Amino acid sequence: MSTILECKALTKRYGAKEALGGIDLTLETGRIVGLLGPNGSGKTTLIKLACGLLTPTAGEIRIMGEKPSKTTNAAVSYLPERIALPLWMTAAQAMDFYGDFFADFRRDAAEDMLGKLNMERTQTIRTMSKGTREKLQLILTMSRAAELYLLDEPIGGVDPATRDYILKTILTNYSENSTVLISTHLIADVEQALDEVVFLREGAVMLHESVDAIREEKGKSVDELFREVFAC
Repeated sequence: MSTILECKALTKRYGAKEALGGIDLTLETGRIVGLLGPNGSGKTTLIKLACGLLTPTAGEIRIMGEKPSKTTNAAVSYLPERIALPLWMTAAQAMDFYGDFFADFRRDAAEDMLGKLNMERTQTIRTMSKGTREKLQLILTMSRAAELYLLDEPIGGVDPATRDYILKTILTNYSENSTVLISTHLIADVEQALDEVVFLREGAVMLHESVDAIREEKGKSVDELFREVFAC
């Protein structure tokens, strides 16, 4: 394994508010990692820094040893929390767009997932439900042959049956040499898919551990540990 993402004293402030406070974190290739924490803990900020959508206030973040840039973004597939495509686009036009924009886009994989979810190629994003929009965005994200997938709340707005399909989609559409970072509140739903977890609280890394170690050493599931650590 090699390092895919590394943070050194990574700090991000919005004015006087500190979203990330000097975190150190290293993620290796070939892992599915849960980025877990309550609202305001810094999860989305970390993901946006990895995409280059934000710049650090201090410290550094590296993707495959480089600062986030056009070069690293060619190997990073990002799923934002909200749909980031024009509402006039149809599902087919969105696939055309991704095919033009990303050299690693696998149109056949996208078409296959679209069919399995019974989604209409000619339906516009504007007329889609929130859940259908999220499915489309996930299909587009996971149809890239990326090295790092950054998924911000990929199952937040869909029903339990669709969550199962989405998790299956994530598990079957990334290579063993890729890394998937999943930010979510729905820990019990994703736990079985995770190799390791990172707990964030108020911009600090509280824990970075493998799921197996948590179960063996603490005798608890990740969901149980999370509820204990973040109890109100």
